[in-house]
Amino acid sequence: MERILVIEDEREIAELERDYLEMNGFAVDIEGDGEAGLQKALQEDYDLLLLDLMLPGTSGFEICRKVRKEKELPILMITAKTSDIDKVRGLGLGADDYIVKPFSPNELVARVKAHLTRYQRLVGKEDNKKDIRVRGLHIDSSSRRVFVNGEEKTLTAKEFDLLEFMALHPNRVFSKDDLMERIWGFDALGDNTTVTVHVRRIREKIEENASKPTFIETIWGVGYRFLA
Repeated sequence: MERILVIEDEREIAELERDYLEMNGFAVDIEGDGEAGLQKALQEDYDLLLLDLMLPGTSGFEICRKVRKEKELPILMITAKTSDIDKVRGLGLGADDYIVKPFSPNELVARVKAHLTRYQRLVGKEDNKKDIRVRGLHIDSSSRRVFVNGEEKTLTAKEFDLLEFMALHPNRVFSKDDLMERIWGFDALGDNTTVTVHVRRIREKIEENASKPTFIETIWGVGYRFLA
């Protein structure tokens, strides 16, 4: 049974999330304080983290940053904020997705299932991974590590998944919606701003000049393609 940690200071919302997730077969713990939630996330083994942004003690942004440094698990941010700046910041710190309040409990469950399924599918097929080398870029799929001219670059789980997928399909153009569905495992539920942020961060890590990318090219009005 997958374990989920909900860090949410609004008790009614936290209990609603727990009730719906438990009805769908998940084991759920709740923590209402940011600092206590951070320690719980770091010290115990969870399969997914549901994280509110506005928390007493330690903010959701800070929790995301610290957890992502230590662990690879899906992190979904729950926020009342609709500003793209907050979404970009959260994704930039390593969050896999965000859900804006108010939200449908069924939407929450669907996203949780999608992220867990995607993660389990990725970690379950390590033996079939390929080793990709393109112009100084080395993607070691078996160990999920990335090197540029011999120097290792640290990518989040979703950044790696996106880069690897595009590199395995070189010179093919994918729309943001295509990438959202293939990497995040759903389409209509997602906001393709997620893809834009992840591409930008990948470029910052693997390109010599992120403003003049040589690996991931933007096809204006269409999407992106990996140049082999």
